[in-house]
Amino acid sequence: MTPLTAPIRFLLSPSLGEVKEHVRAELFGRALTQRLGRPVVVELAPSYEALEREVAEGRVDLAWATAEQCTAFEPRARAVLRAVRAGRWYYHAALVCRAERPLTLQTLKGTRAAWVAPRSTGGYLLPARYLLSQGLAPVELFSEERFHGTYRKALLAVLAGEADLTAIYSSHPEENTLRAYLAEHVGADERRLVPFAFTEPTLSDGLILTWRLPEADATALVSILTTLGGGGAGLEPLLGIFDSEGFVLSPVTSPQSPAPRATRKAEYLAAELDARERCLRLWTPTGLAFGRNVRHAEGQPLSAVLGTEAGAPLEALARAARHSGVGGRVEYRMEVEGETRWYSAEATVRAPPPGSTGSVSSALLVRDVTELRALEDELYRLASFPLLHPEPLLELGPLGELRYANPAAHTAFPDLLVRGPGHPLVEAALAWSRRGVAASDSPPTVNLGGRHWELTVAPLVDPEGLRVFAKNVTARKQMEAQLFKADRMAQLGSLAASVGHEMGNPLAYMLANLGFAREELTRMREILRERDGAELAQELGDVVEALVEATDGADRLKTIVQDLRMLSRTPPEHLEHVDVVPVLEHALSLIRGELRHRARLEKDFRPVPAVEGDETRLGQVFINLLHNAVQAMSELDAARNVLRVATYTGPGGEVVVEVQDTGAGMSREVLARLFEPFFTTKPASTGLGLSVSHAIVTSLGGTLRAESREGVGTTLSITLPAAVDRPHDPPSNNNPSPSGRGTG
Repeated sequence: MTPLTAPIRFLLSPSLGEVKEHVRAELFGRALTQRLGRPVVVELAPSYEALEREVAEGRVDLAWATAEQCTAFEPRARAVLRAVRAGRWYYHAALVCRAERPLTLQTLKGTRAAWVAPRSTGGYLLPARYLLSQGLAPVELFSEERFHGTYRKALLAVLAGEADLTAIYSSHPEENTLRAYLAEHVGADERRLVPFAFTEPTLSDGLILTWRLPEADATALVSILTTLGGGGAGLEPLLGIFDSEGFVLSPVTSPQSPAPRATRKAEYLAAELDARERCLRLWTPTGLAFGRNVRHAEGQPLSAVLGTEAGAPLEALARAARHSGVGGRVEYRMEVEGETRWYSAEATVRAPPPGSTGSVSSALLVRDVTELRALEDELYRLASFPLLHPEPLLELGPLGELRYANPAAHTAFPDLLVRGPGHPLVEAALAWSRRGVAASDSPPTVNLGGRHWELTVAPLVDPEGLRVFAKNVTARKQMEAQLFKADRMAQLGSLAASVGHEMGNPLAYMLANLGFAREELTRMREILRERDGAELAQELGDVVEALVEATDGADRLKTIVQDLRMLSRTPPEHLEHVDVVPVLEHALSLIRGELRHRARLEKDFRPVPAVEGDETRLGQVFINLLHNAVQAMSELDAARNVLRVATYTGPGGEVVVEVQDTGAGMSREVLARLFEPFFTTKPASTGLGLSVSHAIVTSLGGTLRAESREGVGTTLSITLPAAVDRPHDPPSNNNPSPSGRGTG
């Protein structure tokens, strides 16, 4: 078993930004891992100060640091490698402004400066020192100075008019070179920016190899990093994260270790062949190719110089390109010095100069791409993570614009592209990020189409945005709701039993005595009227009215106690077959007087099987639902309002009853709490009607669901399992009368 090796911890400065740089950093770490034979873990420091603290306290092996940090730690480091840009290991800073509003050193008074960070050399320290050398103190010069964290964000602040100037590094103190660096950060917008001053040079930023790194690993890393950009293996793009062409050992010091060990350089061969595949010119950086000495190859057949195994495919490629008149490309594998290596060869056709009698030749470019192919595997693995992740993943802009969504996101939310920033999931993620909640707070959840999605929202710094992971937690939410409801129902059961015991008898006494007092006072009032005691009779009438109100209050309290008992009551042991249509018709007859002033009734009663239940309790459910539907519709819109009641058989043979109104509808917040005991939006309601109905339906093995849209209306749906016919049960006749479908 291979022993585990502690990884090398590589810390990057925060100015590199996000997204693309993170992928580049990961690939750079993989490349070092392959070449070093030891795992390298790449991390992004949250700030320059944090990076400096980690290096000072010896908790990091390798760090990408500013020029000042490299200089400060150089005496205490195994080695410092400076970045090379345009052939130089030092650079300048350029002061940059908008082209439409040019500035000079003489016109800086009162302007606004956008800097990168207090420890950024090119983005603050170097230009600040330059201004001081010109007799311009930044604290007195600028009306505002703000730090933006990265070069890109500082440049964007100037482009947006939030600042008047900023600073950026440049390998040469001239505009054409600077524009390449500007384009790297802001693309085509670089033409809107112009430099108006360049500072003196300073040593480049670079890599600090700390004393925590073993001496042998430091030696190997110096060799790898100083040759990474010139090996001909196509690995130069990896250096894009540092915006450099390579590294050199700092000229101020040398590593306290033996001379760097030799590392294998990748093959890199350029050749020109005549019409007979003889070498007109052939060049390699080392004079070797495929393990052979290729010096003085001119005039020899390519297969004779490189060997048949390496030369034959190249000759065939050159011959095909020359005959077709177009270029070609081929990849092939070879065993070289005991190793399996992969090569990429490209051929182009070279026509003779005008007026020349020479023949057409072909040019070959051959590269060893072994390491590049290995890195491609890592790149594909990185790219496949969001693509193949089974849960939705999104990347959003600051205003909710969709930058990326993986296939799982499009499957789960097919309207994501259509609704864009208005999608509920996007709105929830934006609202969460704007609230500035702590990481320890519960994540937001979104209910879409009956499914609950828990969102993990992570901010992106540069470019600014959000990364959102959505996890389907419907099963968990349903379980939590069931557990919560079971716990609450258990508590209500205890409360109902206590209330029933403690209040049942007193309520009975109250109602009986109130009724007796009302009857007696009414009788006495009539006697007084007969004996000319009209004034006293009037006073007794007021007392009778007060007793009537007291009786109404006691009746309401009795109803509440009965509803509480209903919530906790277990299903009846003896159920019977019930035809729901007659029960519905009876319930409609009870609310018809109230309905007449509020809405038009539409019935759609289709044949349905009988259900197994309690007719009285089902009637209570239907009355509750119908009463709520009627109350939801205003008398002022009676001509437009419709109450629709329907029955039909579901796809699984279950009985479905729907009560639909065209009232004001409910918000999502109200809908989510609709069946909670004591929850109500009506001042005079106990908040128990729908919760009792829900308890009755679920006790019968059914479901009660609600759908609502504000301004459109609400639909309440009851689903009950069909009764199972027993041999001794008479067949039920559930067919409605011809008047079962109609309007009222």
